Amino acid sequence: MKHSVKNFVLLAAGILIYSFGTQFFIVPAEIAPGGAIGIALMLNHVFHLPVGALVLVINLPLLVLSWFWLSRRFTVHTALATVLVSVVLDYVIAPACPVYQGDRLMASAYGGIVVGIGMALIFLAGYTTGGTDIAGYLLQKKLPHFSIGRALMTIEGVILFLSIFVFQDINAGLFGLLSVYVQTRAIDMVLYGKDTNTQAAIVTAEPELISKRIIAELDRTATILKGRGAYSGRETSVLLCVVRKSEYSRLKRIISECDRTAFVMVSESSEVLGLGFKDLEFSEVA
Repeated sequence: MKHSVKNFVLLAAGILIYSFGTQFFIVPAEIAPGGAIGIALMLNHVFHLPVGALVLVINLPLLVLSWFWLSRRFTVHTALATVLVSVVLDYVIAPACPVYQGDRLMASAYGGIVVGIGMALIFLAGYTTGGTDIAGYLLQKKLPHFSIGRALMTIEGVILFLSIFVFQDINAGLFGLLSVYVQTRAIDMVLYGKDTNTQAAIVTAEPELISKRIIAELDRTATILKGRGAYSGRETSVLLCVVRKSEYSRLKRIISECDRTAFVMVSESSEVLGLGFKDLEFSEVA
């Protein structure tokens, strides 16, 4: 019950913020920031139909495909969020909310931020707004080895390109691209936070020494795994450790001082859950 109430609050807040950002910033900017909403805004510009209703109509065939090819629970959640966004946008926000009359660049940038925050809250509640989300899942289902990211980027690019001709302004595509970028950054910021963590996999002959110094100097810990070199056949150890980005230089110094022959693989972790990082409870909401 606690998580259901929390998810409902997140969903309601996300839909209100998403709808406000769309109506207040995106609509007067005359841009199409990708996805179903981008197509709906272009159709609205040509036919002057309600944006929310157009979003729903565009998502209907995707929802039908999702019902038969994807999870029905996912389809119901997506359909619910899509209907609520359409209703709130057309009958709650649009009649009462004024539109931004300032600089178009500012409208595109701040529209991306506000819409991104709204979408992130919807995602945290366990819902999606449909559009390219459904298209991505469908492509992954039918073509598991196909580059879904590249396909979705192509779709977004086509929408941005068409917006130039629909709005008869090349700036529509440029400002739309800016809005999409800012929106993506805002989503990542809300979902994962501002802290980027560094994950290191250390192949070393001195796992105990390195791990002791990590505990003593960084107040972190590590996991020691047993391994075997494919070429040499010799037994070795792999040390897994996650530190804050600001702590990585100290970790690298520790490794260098303990084992100059160590082999280190480093990658960024957008989210780390557990003791010393983010509370694991966050994962239950997503």
